[in-house]
Amino acid sequence: MLEGGGIEVDGEGTAIITESCVLNANRNPGVSRAQCEAELSRLLGVRRIIWLPGIKGKDITDGHTDFYARFTSPGVVVAGLDPDTSSYDHAVTKRHLEILRKLTDAKGRALKVVVLQGPSTVRRKYENDQFAVGYINFYVCNRAVIAPEFGDSKADRNTRDTLCYLFPGRDVIQLNIDGVAAGGGGIHCTHSSSLPDRTHEPQRYG
Repeated sequence: MLEGGGIEVDGEGTAIITESCVLNANRNPGVSRAQCEAELSRLLGVRRIIWLPGIKGKDITDGHTDFYARFTSPGVVVAGLDPDTSSYDHAVTKRHLEILRKLTDAKGRALKVVVLQGPSTVRRKYENDQFAVGYINFYVCNRAVIAPEFGDSKADRNTRDTLCYLFPGRDVIQLNIDGVAAGGGGIHCTHSSSLPDRTHEPQRYG
Protein backbone atom coordinates (compact mmCIF):
# COMPACT_ATOMS: atom_id res chain seq x y z
CA MET A 1 0.00 0.00 0.00
CA LEU A 2 1.40 3.38 -1.00
CA GLU A 3 -0.51 6.64 -0.91
CA GLY A 4 0.45 9.33 -3.40
CA GLY A 5 1.78 11.61 -0.69
CA GLY A 6 4.08 8.84 0.48
CA ILE A 7 6.35 8.88 -2.57
CA GLU A 8 8.14 11.65 -4.45
CA VAL A 9 9.80 11.01 -7.83
CA ASP A 10 12.03 13.02 -10.15
CA GLY A 11 10.96 11.43 -13.45
CA GLU A 12 14.48 10.06 -13.98
CA GLY A 13 14.48 7.00 -11.76
CA THR A 14 14.86 8.51 -8.29
CA ALA A 15 12.28 8.41 -5.50
CA ILE A 16 12.14 9.78 -1.96
CA ILE A 17 10.17 7.78 0.61
CA THR A 18 9.79 7.92 4.40
CA GLU A 19 10.31 4.70 6.31
CA SER A 20 7.81 5.79 8.96
CA CYS A 21 5.00 5.72 6.41
CA VAL A 22 5.80 2.95 3.92
CA LEU A 23 7.68 0.48 6.15
CA ASN A 24 4.91 0.63 8.69
CA ALA A 25 2.89 -2.34 9.97
CA ASN A 26 -0.32 -0.35 9.54
CA ARG A 27 0.30 -0.23 5.78
CA ASN A 28 2.74 -2.91 4.67
CA PRO A 29 3.19 -5.44 7.49
CA GLY A 30 6.29 -7.56 7.14
CA VAL A 31 7.56 -5.75 4.03
CA SER A 32 11.28 -5.03 4.14
CA ARG A 33 13.10 -2.12 2.55
CA ALA A 34 14.60 -4.45 -0.07
CA GLN A 35 11.18 -5.91 -0.95
CA CYS A 36 9.71 -2.42 -1.28
CA GLU A 37 12.55 -1.31 -3.54
CA ALA A 38 12.18 -4.38 -5.74
CA GLU A 39 8.45 -3.85 -6.16
CA LEU A 40 8.75 -0.15 -6.95
CA SER A 41 11.47 -0.95 -9.46
CA ARG A 42 9.17 -3.48 -11.11
CA LEU A 43 6.08 -1.27 -11.12
CA LEU A 44 7.51 2.21 -11.62
CA GLY A 45 11.01 1.74 -12.97
CA VAL A 46 12.54 3.40 -9.91
CA ARG A 47 16.28 2.71 -9.75
CA ARG A 48 17.27 4.73 -6.68
CA ILE A 49 15.24 5.20 -3.51
CA ILE A 50 16.27 7.79 -0.96
CA TRP A 51 14.93 6.73 2.42
CA LEU A 52 14.13 9.38 5.01
CA PRO A 53 13.22 8.26 8.54
CA GLY A 54 10.08 10.38 8.99
CA ILE A 55 8.23 9.76 12.24
CA LYS A 56 5.40 7.41 13.17
CA GLY A 57 2.25 8.16 15.08
CA LYS A 58 2.52 11.93 15.24
CA ASP A 59 0.13 12.74 12.41
CA ILE A 60 -2.50 10.96 10.35
CA THR A 61 -0.02 10.10 7.56
CA ASP A 62 2.84 8.76 9.71
CA GLY A 63 5.10 11.26 7.99
CA HIS A 64 4.24 11.48 4.30
CA THR A 65 7.16 12.43 2.07
CA ASP A 66 5.23 15.34 0.56
CA PHE A 67 5.44 17.15 3.87
CA TYR A 68 9.23 16.84 4.10
CA ALA A 69 11.01 16.81 0.73
CA ARG A 70 10.06 17.41 -2.92
CA PHE A 71 11.89 17.37 -6.23
CA THR A 72 11.60 20.67 -8.06
CA SER A 73 13.62 19.33 -10.99
CA PRO A 74 15.91 16.31 -11.39
CA GLY A 75 18.81 16.67 -8.99
CA VAL A 76 17.18 19.48 -7.00
CA VAL A 77 15.26 18.87 -3.76
CA VAL A 78 13.46 21.42 -1.61
CA ALA A 79 13.25 20.21 1.98
CA GLY A 80 11.46 21.58 5.00
CA LEU A 81 12.97 22.70 8.27
CA ASP A 82 10.78 23.17 11.33
CA PRO A 83 12.24 26.16 13.24
CA ASP A 84 10.38 25.35 16.47
CA THR A 85 12.92 23.58 18.69
CA SER A 86 10.10 22.29 20.92
CA SER A 87 8.43 20.51 18.00
CA TYR A 88 9.05 16.81 17.30
CA ASP A 89 9.52 17.76 13.65
CA HIS A 90 12.50 20.00 14.42
CA ALA A 91 14.86 17.05 14.97
CA VAL A 92 13.19 15.04 12.19
CA THR A 93 13.63 17.76 9.57
CA LYS A 94 17.23 18.45 10.64
CA ARG A 95 18.02 14.75 10.22
CA HIS A 96 16.40 14.70 6.77
CA LEU A 97 18.59 17.59 5.65
CA GLU A 98 21.71 15.81 6.87
CA ILE A 99 20.76 12.70 4.88
CA LEU A 100 19.80 14.50 1.67
CA ARG A 101 22.98 16.57 1.58
CA LYS A 102 25.12 13.41 1.46
CA LEU A 103 23.27 11.51 -1.26
CA THR A 104 23.14 11.20 -5.03
CA ASP A 105 20.26 10.44 -7.39
CA ALA A 106 19.79 7.59 -9.88
CA LYS A 107 22.11 9.32 -12.37
CA GLY A 108 24.88 9.82 -9.82
CA ARG A 109 24.31 13.55 -9.35
CA ALA A 110 24.87 14.97 -5.88
CA LEU A 111 21.56 16.40 -4.74
CA LYS A 112 21.24 20.17 -4.57
CA VAL A 113 19.21 20.72 -1.40
CA VAL A 114 17.27 23.95 -0.92
CA VAL A 115 15.93 24.55 2.60
CA LEU A 116 12.45 25.96 3.06
CA GLN A 117 11.97 26.93 6.69
CA GLY A 118 8.48 26.70 8.12
CA PRO A 119 6.66 29.63 9.74
CA SER A 120 7.48 30.74 13.27
CA THR A 121 3.89 31.82 13.89
CA VAL A 122 0.47 30.87 12.50
CA ARG A 123 -3.00 32.34 12.74
CA ARG A 124 -4.79 31.10 15.87
CA LYS A 125 -8.31 30.55 14.54
CA TYR A 126 -7.92 26.88 13.57
CA GLU A 127 -4.71 25.99 15.39
CA ASN A 128 -4.71 22.63 17.15
CA ASP A 129 -2.42 19.69 17.88
CA GLN A 130 -2.94 18.27 14.37
CA PHE A 131 -2.34 21.56 12.53
CA ALA A 132 -0.04 20.75 9.59
CA VAL A 133 2.49 23.59 9.46
CA GLY A 134 4.97 23.70 6.61
CA TYR A 135 5.43 24.85 3.04
CA ILE A 136 6.62 21.67 1.31
CA ASN A 137 3.11 20.39 0.62
CA PHE A 138 2.70 22.59 -2.46
CA TYR A 139 1.12 21.49 -5.74
CA VAL A 140 2.68 21.96 -9.18
CA CYS A 141 0.25 22.46 -12.06
CA ASN A 142 0.46 23.88 -15.56
CA ARG A 143 2.26 27.25 -15.40
CA ALA A 144 1.74 27.62 -11.64
CA VAL A 145 2.72 26.41 -8.19
CA ILE A 146 0.00 26.50 -5.54
CA ALA A 147 1.55 26.94 -2.09
CA PRO A 148 0.31 27.68 1.43
CA GLU A 149 0.69 30.81 3.50
CA PHE A 150 0.25 30.90 7.27
CA GLY A 151 0.29 34.58 8.17
CA ASP A 152 4.01 34.77 9.01
CA SER A 153 4.90 37.52 6.54
CA LYS A 154 8.66 36.84 6.52
CA ALA A 155 8.38 33.06 6.09
CA ASP A 156 5.50 33.37 3.61
CA ARG A 157 7.50 35.82 1.49
CA ASN A 158 10.63 33.65 1.65
CA THR A 159 8.56 30.68 0.47
CA ARG A 160 7.22 32.61 -2.48
CA ASP A 161 10.67 33.90 -3.44
CA THR A 162 12.23 30.44 -3.13
CA LEU A 163 9.55 28.73 -5.20
CA CYS A 164 9.75 31.45 -7.86
CA TYR A 165 13.47 30.76 -8.11
CA LEU A 166 13.02 26.98 -8.25
CA PHE A 167 10.14 27.09 -10.73
CA PRO A 168 11.05 29.80 -13.28
CA GLY A 169 8.25 30.58 -15.68
CA ARG A 170 5.52 29.55 -13.27
CA ASP A 171 3.27 31.76 -11.18
CA VAL A 172 3.53 31.05 -7.46
CA ILE A 173 0.09 31.45 -5.89
CA GLN A 174 -0.22 31.29 -2.11
CA LEU A 175 -3.45 30.39 -0.36
CA ASN A 176 -4.70 30.50 3.21
CA ILE A 177 -5.19 26.78 3.94
CA ASP A 178 -5.81 27.01 7.69
CA GLY A 179 -9.03 25.01 7.47
CA VAL A 180 -7.29 22.15 5.66
CA ALA A 181 -4.17 22.33 7.84
CA ALA A 182 -6.35 22.05 10.95
CA GLY A 183 -7.32 18.58 9.76
CA GLY A 184 -3.68 17.56 9.34
CA GLY A 185 -3.42 18.08 5.57
CA GLY A 186 -2.17 20.44 2.93
CA ILE A 187 -2.57 21.41 -0.72
CA HIS A 188 -0.76 18.43 -2.23
CA CYS A 189 -2.74 16.09 0.05
CA THR A 190 -5.93 17.05 -1.76
CA HIS A 191 -4.39 15.96 -5.07
CA SER A 192 -2.38 12.85 -4.14
CA SER A 193 -3.49 9.51 -5.52
CA SER A 194 -2.02 6.02 -5.56
CA LEU A 195 0.45 6.91 -8.33
CA PRO A 196 3.26 9.50 -8.42
CA ASP A 197 2.49 13.02 -9.55
CA ARG A 198 3.05 13.22 -13.33
CA THR A 199 4.04 16.88 -12.96
CA HIS A 200 7.45 15.57 -11.89
CA GLU A 201 8.30 14.39 -15.39
CA PRO A 202 11.49 16.31 -16.24
CA GLN A 203 10.30 17.84 -19.49
CA ARG A 204 7.60 19.79 -17.65
CA TYR A 205 10.04 21.93 -15.70
CA GLY A 206 11.21 25.32 -16.83
